[in-house]
Amino acid sequence: MDNFPQHPLLPDDFIQFCQSVTAKRPKAVIDHILEYGFVTTEELKERYGYNHPPRAARDVREHGIPLETFRVTGSDGRKIAAYKFGDVGQVRFSRLSGRTGLSKQIKDELIRRYGCKCFIYLEEVDERELQIDHRIPFEVDGEPDIKPENFMLLCGSANRAKSWSCEHCKNWQDIKDKSICSSCYWAYPENYMHIAMRQVRRVDILWAEDDIDIYERLKQQATSLEKELPELIKEIIEREIRRSSES
Repeated sequence: MDNFPQHPLLPDDFIQFCQSVTAKRPKAVIDHILEYGFVTTEELKERYGYNHPPRAARDVREHGIPLETFRVTGSDGRKIAAYKFGDVGQVRFSRLSGRTGLSKQIKDELIRRYGCKCFIYLEEVDERELQIDHRIPFEVDGEPDIKPENFMLLCGSANRAKSWSCEHCKNWQDIKDKSICSSCYWAYPENYMHIAMRQVRRVDILWAEDDIDIYERLKQQATSLEKELPELIKEIIEREIRRSSES
């Protein structure tokens, strides 16, 4: 792999800020860069077990620590991505970083307002499984005011789905327009106009406990009709809407 010099001398306050990050995934990235000057996607996968390196890099950036992406030669001779600290003079010292008390206050307030549930799937889950996430990605709008309305609670599955969709969105990659995010499903699922700039709509339906029998019956019906379950459900809903409008 290409050899690069150690990262230039960093300000003490920046190093202290980096060391205040305790979350496992961003801490692994930060500590590696502090020691070696950069970290590659190959190292994040093989050494730390992070199969989605961009998410690990995003975690670091969301703490207000700038990262630059560049290319190096991997062990198989192919070009791969690597990360190093960006301009530390532009660092945003995140008001959530290292402030577990404040983070808990926001989480508690969101639970008080909306219940102990995922904002995307609307499923009630254990409080320990809920993660605080910026409604508008840090890469687009930086660190928001520390107000509960600027954050949302997501289960791990929803957080991963949002991360993947945001990272493949043109607004996240190039445009950086806050207003686009403000009308996106992943930021405001309760009131949105698009999903990652695509004109689509979605509804997540959950069947639990006694309702599971209804799901199984729908699934059997879909199988007998040789249809996908979502297709059958859409047909049933559309048929009911037509029937209601004609009555």
